Amino acid sequence: MDTALTLTTDMELVLGLVVFTMVMFLFERIRADVVALVVLVILGLTGLVPREDLFGGFSGSAVMSIIATMILGAGLDRTGALNRLASWLLRRAHGVESRLLLYTTAAAGMTSSIMQNPSVMSLFLPVASRLSSRTGLTLSRMLLPLAAAIVMGGALTMVGNSPLILLNDLLVAANANLPSGAASLEPLNMFAPMPIGLALLALSLAYFHFFGSKLLREDGGDAVTPARTQSYFARAYGIEGDVHELTVGVDSPLVGMSLGDAEALHGAPLFLALQTANESRLSPPADARIWVGSVLGAMGPKQLVTDFAQNNFLRMSSRLRAFGDLFNPSRAGISEAVVPPTSGFIGKTQAQLRLRKQHGLSLLAINRDKQVLREDVRNTAIRAGDMLVLHSIWTDLAQAAKGKDFVVVTDYPKDEQRPHKFKIAMAIFAASMLLALSSKIPVPIALMTGVAGMLVAGVIHVDEAYAAISWKTVFLMACLIPLGWAMDSSGAAAWLAGHTLEQLPEGFPLWLLQFLIGLLTTLFSLAISHIGATIIMVPIAINVALAAGGDPVAFALIVALSASNNLMTASNPVMSMVTGPANYAGRDLWRVGGPLSLAYLVVIVIAINLLYQP
Repeated sequence: MDTALTLTTDMELVLGLVVFTMVMFLFERIRADVVALVVLVILGLTGLVPREDLFGGFSGSAVMSIIATMILGAGLDRTGALNRLASWLLRRAHGVESRLLLYTTAAAGMTSSIMQNPSVMSLFLPVASRLSSRTGLTLSRMLLPLAAAIVMGGALTMVGNSPLILLNDLLVAANANLPSGAASLEPLNMFAPMPIGLALLALSLAYFHFFGSKLLREDGGDAVTPARTQSYFARAYGIEGDVHELTVGVDSPLVGMSLGDAEALHGAPLFLALQTANESRLSPPADARIWVGSVLGAMGPKQLVTDFAQNNFLRMSSRLRAFGDLFNPSRAGISEAVVPPTSGFIGKTQAQLRLRKQHGLSLLAINRDKQVLREDVRNTAIRAGDMLVLHSIWTDLAQAAKGKDFVVVTDYPKDEQRPHKFKIAMAIFAASMLLALSSKIPVPIALMTGVAGMLVAGVIHVDEAYAAISWKTVFLMACLIPLGWAMDSSGAAAWLAGHTLEQLPEGFPLWLLQFLIGLLTTLFSLAISHIGATIIMVPIAINVALAAGGDPVAFALIVALSASNNLMTASNPVMSMVTGPANYAGRDLWRVGGPLSLAYLVVIVIAINLLYQP
């Protein structure tokens, strides 16, 4: 390959777009999917990507594969498969902590080979909660090993995570710009990375079994362990579990006041229910009016509620006459939910979201970076990774959770939706995996066959299938794919590769070059997400391999695997989902995840060199 390429205007434009994307992703002033759309538009306006191909990413195999895996995962969840798994894990572990961790993390890692990592974490959070509540094992000792296994198990198949799903499309696109005489790059089959994935999963299990568990905190009562009694919420959040009824008298200053205004009064308790004109409602909206004879369901310390009642001429009763049925623990209660990075709640307040009016949810507190926010929580903007403490009817909570704006951590009472479809769902899924093994049928078609089967069989309904798709992830990927094409077609990737190799000494080992590319990709993924790192680095890695005499597919596979090697920061969606429930600080992630990430790189370089020997 010619390493003396001249830097052209098109190359400068593409490299400028790459820098712009990295800066915008790093500082997060604009949402990532909006940044991706801006990049797509600029690529079209400048002609860096032919306009007839500009929107090809939306119909690409990678996008269709990721949509299919999301729907298939949701279909399996509807059958209650994870509840069965939790019961099986408990039976097999026999209460032994090391065995329970080993079985649970292994199961999560295997599951992540067929579902997107954040989806697996969403499914296993309630499983971990149930195991924690039954065994007393704190979530701080369970969730980080679980997250690591999910990340590493994603390398078992080509649909286990977004970078591997993207890889085949990027390999095919690179063929159009290969130098004359170079062999075409063939897409990898469904289970091509399985030996590497097995090695990574074994690394994760061994790390936490023999070494990493010593680095995990030995939490006492401060650990956030859901599915506890009311005393847990009183201790962790200062939320007392006792509910009192307050009847509004004719002389009360609350008459005619909205519930939101009443909550803003000094010394007001938490108002969880309201009865007016014989109509009782849990989680009433803030604009609901209080009238003479209205009954308020107030939660808080007895003395606080007593003082508020006396100051506002309210008749207090500790017996629940009006709300006895509403506050039945089998029907309603307190729960915890973590906000994922893809949530539509991010940046909005409870008042803007109208949680009580729209979803029947009362926000009691927010657990953020080990700090519990109770004051003016109604006007506090929600962030990714926040732990929301909610009070609601369980059926309302289950309905709201379908929107994927938060993941309920608490193991609350709910019916399994379609357990009778379990066997047929597993049969359909197994059939789609067998089809994917066939070299005659592309993976997206095989996966979509499973989706069609689940829809026809009633395992999942079409509206539920739409709701299961993370459209932000899909849009981000589809908009950034043309940037990878432009890196290749403009010659920017070849220029970077050539000038990089010029700086290296003569006879520089290929394995060390692979390690450096993997390390650079890992660092990129910390700043610009695993999708962005893959799209930018795969064309560069292919050109570096061609210039250095290495295997382009091996180098590209190192990039795709390294892009998911983020076990140290909450910029990884999986890690951000566990920091709140387990109260992890940034130093916890670096202390435990840093050595594991380094070992991750070593393992993939060794494994790929064994698999792709010249």
